[in-house]
Amino acid sequence: MTREEYGSAYQRGFPLTVRFLISRGLAYDSALDTAQAAWTKGWEHLTQLRDPSLVLTWTNSIALNIHRSYLRREPQTQKLPDLVAPPRMNLAAIDAGRILDNCRPNDRVVLEGHYIEGYKVQEIAERHGWTETAVRIRLLRARRSVVRRLKKGKTGKLRTIGAPSAYPDSIEMELLDKQVA
Repeated sequence: MTREEYGSAYQRGFPLTVRFLISRGLAYDSALDTAQAAWTKGWEHLTQLRDPSLVLTWTNSIALNIHRSYLRREPQTQKLPDLVAPPRMNLAAIDAGRILDNCRPNDRVVLEGHYIEGYKVQEIAERHGWTETAVRIRLLRARRSVVRRLKKGKTGKLRTIGAPSAYPDSIEMELLDKQVA
């Protein structure tokens, strides 16, 4: 086979080799590179070609062998990047919802407005036509009511007034604030 014959075979066969490699699962860019390497290697070993009419088949087999040798050298496993996945459930939201579901309507309005929506006492008072003092008192009573209801749910009975608590009142309120917020 002469240079001109191989050149014309390359012109006709190169796109066919690329399509052959794509049909074997290679990406387009990899198929282009592998086909080019196969036709170059075919040119270098042209003396080994026995039948010039089978140049396309011969070059496709060279391309397939190049791809297979690449696969053998490529590592089989790849390290996966570390992905930080947020928890699927927001447990604090579930606790806050449970607490608010057990509140009276006015208590719920005050607790939601202050702790969840982030309004100040003055803003809550203006929205509902109450005095700031009334909002503060309702907020205090709502927190205490929630603490009592939470304790009742755990032990099954309500702690009597004046009975010693496991926590001082200030710590009890801080715990509630953390649960609600």
